[in-house]
Amino acid sequence: MSRLTHVDLRVPFLHKMLKNPVMPASGCFSFGEEMRQFYDLNLLGAIVVKATTLDERQGNPTPRIAETPAGMLNAIGLQNPGVQAVLAHELPRLKDFRTLPVIVNVAGTAIEDYVEVVKALNSSEVVSMLELNISCPNVKCGGIQFGTDPMMASEMVKAIKAVSHFPVIVKLSPNVTDIVSMALAVEEAGADAISLINTLIGMQIDLEKRRPLLANGIGGLSGPAVKPVAVRMVYEVSQKVHVPVIGIGGIRTGEDAIEFLMAGASAVQVGTANFTDPYACPTIIEQMEAWCKEHGVAKVEQLIGAAWRK
Repeated sequence: MSRLTHVDLRVPFLHKMLKNPVMPASGCFSFGEEMRQFYDLNLLGAIVVKATTLDERQGNPTPRIAETPAGMLNAIGLQNPGVQAVLAHELPRLKDFRTLPVIVNVAGTAIEDYVEVVKALNSSEVVSMLELNISCPNVKCGGIQFGTDPMMASEMVKAIKAVSHFPVIVKLSPNVTDIVSMALAVEEAGADAISLINTLIGMQIDLEKRRPLLANGIGGLSGPAVKPVAVRMVYEVSQKVHVPVIGIGGIRTGEDAIEFLMAGASAVQVGTANFTDPYACPTIIEQMEAWCKEHGVAKVEQLIGAAWRK
């Protein structure tokens, strides 16, 4: 097989052609301001900014991050300055990146909170899409309660679709018995795309104190440990839904990203890897291109669903 000299990394996603399928995961890139000192954010396929709530949130008490043998636990608690501050200060900084679709992650404690955040974001000229965070395991209310009940998830999506000016991506929790049922429920309710997975619920014990290490007790497990679970769920869901799927979970290399595409993802999000390597996303993009050249894949889009498509 002769080595290709050019690879088309573009992928279609919700009526846009992303320049490549790689974007940072919400909460692992803040609002992009810190990362722009390392590389041009226009290299990314899209950017997903930190979860935004109606009012400012201070998050959970510390300690709220702990390393694990194959990843990390976090219980940040959706710390953010609130939607009005995001509109006034954070999103305008992304106007410099004209070719970069901006996806805002939306969170809350009740459906009404989500609706008000979305109504406020409708005024933004920067936003391209929304990602509903109905699956965060480390807040006292909201979050995961919507992400584990198909009826509640459906009600949430219908309420958001009724007011949103933007396409709506729904981020699903892996902490369910039947991920396909959850995906079908939000698709039927009007979700334009699905992202999965969010973190698995985990805990670590401080042996000296004989108490949970995280102040919140539990946290969300991310990193390489969750990748096989995420690949399996993307594989199952992408065969049943008719909307695009974004794969998330333990992606560190271009080959990891390609594995998710083959499982059925149309794009991927990179989370924990950004904490250990600020260049993780552009490196993964380069590695994907190199892999495709080596294997004679002229268009990365051809890999989507390759593991199950006939």
